Amino acid sequence: MFGLSRNVVALGLVSLLTDVSAEMIYPLLPLFLTTVLGAGQTFIGLVEGIAESAASLTKLFSGWLSDRLGRRKGLVVVGYTLSTVARPLVALALAPWHVLMVRFADRLGKGLRTSPRDALIAGSTDLAIRGKAYGFHRSMDHLGAVAGPALAYVLLLLMGGRLRTLFLLAAIPGVFSILILVLKVSEIQVNPTAAHKATPSASRMDPQLTRFLLVVTLFTLGNSSDAFLLLRAQEVGIAVAHLPLLWMVFSLVKAVTGMPGGILSDLRGRRGAIIAGWLVYALAYLGFGAASQPWHIWVLIGFYGLYFGLTEGGERALIVDLVSPDRQASAFGLFHFCIGIAALPSSLLMGYLYQHFGAGPAFTVGAALAGLSAFLLLILLRPSSPQT
Repeated sequence: MFGLSRNVVALGLVSLLTDVSAEMIYPLLPLFLTTVLGAGQTFIGLVEGIAESAASLTKLFSGWLSDRLGRRKGLVVVGYTLSTVARPLVALALAPWHVLMVRFADRLGKGLRTSPRDALIAGSTDLAIRGKAYGFHRSMDHLGAVAGPALAYVLLLLMGGRLRTLFLLAAIPGVFSILILVLKVSEIQVNPTAAHKATPSASRMDPQLTRFLLVVTLFTLGNSSDAFLLLRAQEVGIAVAHLPLLWMVFSLVKAVTGMPGGILSDLRGRRGAIIAGWLVYALAYLGFGAASQPWHIWVLIGFYGLYFGLTEGGERALIVDLVSPDRQASAFGLFHFCIGIAALPSSLLMGYLYQHFGAGPAFTVGAALAGLSAFLLLILLRPSSPQT
């Protein structure tokens, strides 16, 4: 399919089905916690904070472990299986802390699988189409984010709004994803002699990778939670009932543009595609800050989705370009860790600015950091090959 290897196509299907399962549950969790289990907003924030922190730390560890073992598939299978088994257990929750434990296990599984999976894609793909492969994978992931809420909406209508039943049914696509992973994905081994020396330290990586990770961290400080976009949409006048549709449009744009964006990075260079994406982000954030009509938000959310298409495949392919095969999982672990540790202060900064100064200044700061990051990437990352 699309000239991609069987491993890449299978992993794309796995991500699609896993996201269908996850997105059948995740958008409904705040409602379930507050109306069914009686939790407050502070507890919801605690749940997500602990879950995402666990995922970030585990991505760093799993990348190092995968390189040390010289193997990828085993950790990927364990990670997806843990999430698939844990996620539907929300249906059995009788207290808020039960949901906390489920979300922790779910994100732990994501942390275990992400870095080895990204390295597995690298080992299954020729240099000339790495951006295409990662773009395809991200497109499939985003397609699941479209299908999951849509399926949940239909099932809730048919079942009279029974949330617990829906959560149990979410296990079905997850089970199919595990079957595809086990039966269709082949192991890719790296040199165990070199791999045993791998460490999760950036000092052993290519200097260009270190500079790239520093710039990505700076960019992420201005890349706050997309929940603020939904808040802005409501302020400008989009009805609450239309917010799920707005979000489906957003996910659909990401799904459609992911593979073309990755192909662009293959043909024109990683650095240029990433810089273009970050500039799109900056312009979109300036637009969100200045928006005054609902149609502005509809146009901007589609434009903002283009940022993901331009960057997600290229960023991952660039990491692979800059390290040897025996260090790829560790490099991905560092990449995801840097994004994870910057995500919390990013959202806190956005929330503070939004609350005290308004939407315009808050979104402008995010746009400024994106523009600065694009400039730094231009001068710090050397285009030493067609791929960078």
